[in-house]
Amino acid sequence: MQPSAPPFDERLTAPRSWWFIAFGVGVACGLMLLPLGTLPLLAGLVGGTAAAALVVSGYGSARIRVVAGSLVAGDARIPLSALGEPEVLDAEEARAWRTHKADARAFMLLRGYVETAVRVEVTDPEDPTPYVYISTRDPRGLAAALSGVTTA
Repeated sequence: MQPSAPPFDERLTAPRSWWFIAFGVGVACGLMLLPLGTLPLLAGLVGGTAAAALVVSGYGSARIRVVAGSLVAGDARIPLSALGEPEVLDAEEARAWRTHKADARAFMLLRGYVETAVRVEVTDPEDPTPYVYISTRDPRGLAAALSGVTTA
């Protein structure tokens, strides 16, 4: 019997425009080395593009999953028993919770290029974290997965 798929699994990939910027960084590196010759130019182009692509890939590889009774967001693993009801945030409300409503003690997995989010209160009395804020392109799906697993 195969293990069932997690109720929610999302990877927050960087927008396509960031990959063009990474290539632009490589071109700039190559142009800086142009006075030294063709080989340094090519090395700068390849090296600069590769380094910028690693940065974009690393930042854009955040993964959000609801699996095995836990919310796994980036490097954090939070048991669902320590979470309250999820709140779906539209673009305007998500922006407010990222800025003037934000609490410095909160756990935030946010990506500025993702407009919507989910906010979940932390109900564990021993945890100083007031809430979890997670950027997601499918806030209703994440909230349903969190609610469905917590009530099961």
